[in-house]
Amino acid sequence: MKRRKLSLAELLIALAALVFVFPVAMIFIMAFKPDGEVIKFESILPRVPTLGNFQEVLGTPEEIPLLRWFLNSLGIATATSVLVLTVSSLSAYAFARLDLPGKKWVFPVVIGTLMVPGQILLVPVYLELNALHWLDTPLSLIVPVGGGAFGFFMLHSFFTGIPRELEEAAELDGCSRFGIFWNVVIPLARAPLAALAIFTFVGSWNDFLGPLVYLDSVDHYTLPVGVALFQSSYASEYGLTLAAGTLCTLPTILAFLIFQRHILAGMAASGLKE
Repeated sequence: MKRRKLSLAELLIALAALVFVFPVAMIFIMAFKPDGEVIKFESILPRVPTLGNFQEVLGTPEEIPLLRWFLNSLGIATATSVLVLTVSSLSAYAFARLDLPGKKWVFPVVIGTLMVPGQILLVPVYLELNALHWLDTPLSLIVPVGGGAFGFFMLHSFFTGIPRELEEAAELDGCSRFGIFWNVVIPLARAPLAALAIFTFVGSWNDFLGPLVYLDSVDHYTLPVGVALFQSSYASEYGLTLAAGTLCTLPTILAFLIFQRHILAGMAASGLKE
């Protein structure tokens, strides 16, 4: 009975995975079809596979600056990940270990910001960025994300589980507070830090609303906004639209496949037990 229940659960999980994966796989497959096969759907696999859609999308940078949008997204997502890791790790460790005045009142307020929808903050953040003259610059997409509470909450939960004896031993050896943080705590937190970096990178890469509101120049667009602009201009050319969508989605899928072990380890990590 246990084996049957386990097999049934595995079957249901496989079917659910197929439901989620099938639409993405169809986009990838149909991107290699000419427009005639896309419009007149007769088979899942292309009868005459072609790279023409990708060649046209990548070969006309004057009309479709896809490479520039890709580099914009890559730079912004990387810088955002570094900023979030730095701010979240330092603040989470400070709240987990230091005796800060008013900590027990500030902590629930910070965590409460997780319940505030991001759309509500668009107008005040826009006004602040306008006052700083950061609109239509990468800073408008990088700096505000550094104040998010998700990474703080995730790392704080891990840091509080690290045995204090490890830090006390390092302190007896003459290590400073920052030295303890850098040489003892950070090596232990590699899994949650890696997971947070991947979550932040993918979230910044897929962000559509922020670039749409804060950026004005086409050359400064990120890939999601650029592809949306491309789709509105080439709505009837399905092959090109599917090729652009494939190029936009592929980096995040590759990142997950490469770092999935770190993601699972980071989500499962709950700290060391004393």
